[in-house]
Amino acid sequence: MKIIDYFDKAKGQTLVSFEVLPPLKGGSMADIFQTLDPLMEFKPPFIDVTYHREEYVYNKRPSGYYEKTAIRKRPGTVGICASIMHRYGIDAIPHLICGGFSIEETENALIDLNFLGINNVLALRGDARQFEDKFIPEPDGHKFAVDLVKQINDMNHGIYLDSNIEKGTPTDFCIGVAGYPEKHFESPNLATDIEYLKQKIDAGASYIVTQMFFDNANFFRFRDACEKAGINVPIVPGLKPITKKYQLNSIPRKFFINLPEDLVSELHKTEEKDIKKLGIEWCINQCKELKASGVPCLHFYTMGDVDTTYKIIEKI
Repeated sequence: MKIIDYFDKAKGQTLVSFEVLPPLKGGSMADIFQTLDPLMEFKPPFIDVTYHREEYVYNKRPSGYYEKTAIRKRPGTVGICASIMHRYGIDAIPHLICGGFSIEETENALIDLNFLGINNVLALRGDARQFEDKFIPEPDGHKFAVDLVKQINDMNHGIYLDSNIEKGTPTDFCIGVAGYPEKHFESPNLATDIEYLKQKIDAGASYIVTQMFFDNANFFRFRDACEKAGINVPIVPGLKPITKKYQLNSIPRKFFINLPEDLVSELHKTEEKDIKKLGIEWCINQCKELKASGVPCLHFYTMGDVDTTYKIIEKI
């Protein structure tokens, strides 16, 4: 089923969904199932599975020089999606990124997903590689997420890269895209960022999942601005609780978001052993307010922490 159909079927009820990371190379599906098994109690309609492009590592050679090598640390997104659908009988949404793929490789990946009956995708540009100060696309790859959305939408209309293909079989992907309540860090301002988001919706995207945030006022402001810009698709808030004190610095640095003054003040006064409890309480309050505002779904970035996610959802 398409993700937007789940929202329609819920008739105003707020759903819950989860995002999981593929295990590191050498890991197993047992790691994923260990996270998801307890959470199935909450009947999520779908699970997101992230994709991570290759990274560069530098290996020292006997000569003393360093050799630059590309490796993929977290493979298996498509296989994980198929396993989740087989085990739980629910939809899995693979993240499809621009980085590391040519447009032909993207088309082939979409064909494979279509054959597997996976008809929901989250289309993202993806991050820059480690040690690169900006995103660099493949020589024959997409530079922006909107171009990826256009390619997927073309396939939904039976249009393939090979112009010799006539009357190609249309795919039926429901396309999700990312939104940033505090703007993407590369955008000059929120208004410009929403203009880019509107382009992705106009290109064929059907719903939006946001970056994590800790101040609901930022989400409400973002949602209102989207509506004013003519964006009328479902907007799903992405959530993650703070569980460690070091995240006071690491989360703003890594995700380019602000933490509310009240939350920071409380975290500073709280001992490390009680940080998770405070983070859970803050997230529960966020969820209750968001649910009361009529959001279609609460989407949790689990990061493998099933216990924390469970404690939040059982209270809402």
